[in-house]
Amino acid sequence: MTRRTATHLRLHVEESPRPKHPQLDEIRSLQGVCDAFQRITGWTLQCRHGSSAASQALWSRSIGEPSGDERCVVSLGVTDEYGAETRVLSDEICDRETAQELAASIADLLQELQQTRCALWQREAELAVSVPVTPHPDEQAHLAERLEGVLKAGAQAVGCQAAAVYLLDEATRKLKLRSCWGLPRSRFVDPPRSLRGAAADLEALVGHAVILRDSELLPHWQIPEEFRAAVCVPVSSPTTPFGTLWVFCDHRRDFGVEETNLIEIVAGRIAADLERAVLLGQTLQLRSLARQLTHAAQWQQHRLPRLKPLLAGWDLSGWTSQAGALGGDFHDWFVLFGGQLAVAVGDSQGKMFESGLTAATLHTALRAHAAYPHAAQQLAERINETLWTASVGDQFASLFYGTIQPETGAIESVAAGHVYAAVVGESLRTLAAAETLPLGTQPDSEYVATSDQLRRGETLVVVSEGVHRALRGTRERVLWRLFQANRGLEADALMQKARAFLDRQASDQGVDDQTILVVKRLPTS
Repeated sequence: MTRRTATHLRLHVEESPRPKHPQLDEIRSLQGVCDAFQRITGWTLQCRHGSSAASQALWSRSIGEPSGDERCVVSLGVTDEYGAETRVLSDEICDRETAQELAASIADLLQELQQTRCALWQREAELAVSVPVTPHPDEQAHLAERLEGVLKAGAQAVGCQAAAVYLLDEATRKLKLRSCWGLPRSRFVDPPRSLRGAAADLEALVGHAVILRDSELLPHWQIPEEFRAAVCVPVSSPTTPFGTLWVFCDHRRDFGVEETNLIEIVAGRIAADLERAVLLGQTLQLRSLARQLTHAAQWQQHRLPRLKPLLAGWDLSGWTSQAGALGGDFHDWFVLFGGQLAVAVGDSQGKMFESGLTAATLHTALRAHAAYPHAAQQLAERINETLWTASVGDQFASLFYGTIQPETGAIESVAAGHVYAAVVGESLRTLAAAETLPLGTQPDSEYVATSDQLRRGETLVVVSEGVHRALRGTRERVLWRLFQANRGLEADALMQKARAFLDRQASDQGVDDQTILVVKRLPTS
């Protein structure tokens, strides 16, 4: 007795498509090259697809991207109709080694062309995702209507009376009805279905289309609605399953391959709409964040000094470049109540937002403590205590701070962390070169002040760690010699030369914030 297999259930397994690459037979001039090769050398040159293309060839080479068993093979041989006799005649025109060498060169050119075409093919597809996603004013109101319209069109196209989309929860344990057509709206208040035991949904989520021709004969597949026949397909992105799409019919019936493919296309459209809705939300958040970041960067830039102090016999110039929109570097100058000129370079540590916030704290603390009578060493220790007590021990910063007597040029300075300063004249006198503990490292750090005097024509130059890291070694010494060789220039002109030198080292820059401060005592007051 022959046992018959039940036909009321069918699984449609979709095979993953093999990647197809641009084919060499799309090159219109290739046949002309092969014909010219034969006329000149007497040998045949052919480009064929398939592993058997090289079986009868005297020489062959596989080129291009393999796709399954299909390969493009460049082969060298003789015409099939004349055989060995033609080979003798071909040797008289061009020997086999020369023809093979020429064929190999042509194959190399075709290989490069194939790689270029394949790269262009991939880049064009990647550029397609650069199309901006722009939200419609009524985007939220339209999403529910759009999903229901897609379900209606898909169900009617295959002759069904209802359709529903069930999406997984965050724990991937339950399926909740999110959109439907042909079902009562009261279904939306029903509790979610458990994924455990939902055989059809589980089968669909692994990538199969489940076709139930007669649900009464298959109660264990747990069709979610009272319909006689149904199809269940996955709703997913290329990497993430979202849920399942059910299409219901009120009578027993079969679904052909074309109908199943159409339902899967509908599921893909629903997945695309859901992903677009998520992408729109993320885009709006990123745009808001980008605007806030732009405002923060402008605020940080506006805190840098723009006007030079009106001190006879002194010229100043400062430059700060942040590696990102926000950064941890700053420079500043101001006149104290006693008439002294105060100059500073700050450099906070951390990532973009962290360093920007720490730099703002450091800059504010500097201005606040400088408003009271102080020595350079006292100010550094007070700022260190402020950073330590105002954080959880995760705010670290470097600082150079100096006070200058305008009449005599006497300077008192202190350096904390990683800053570098020197007086540039006929010789270089280092004020800050040895790295010390950054501010905020520990509450009782002590910092030593240094005293010097700027003579007429001499210049105080302070650079942050970013400049030091970009030019460490020989090139940093070149920068200091550049300052020394051009010490007769005004402060702004000297700064321009230093920036031009840094620009020529652009390959090593761009990873750190950078600051240069130039304080020049003019030769005559």
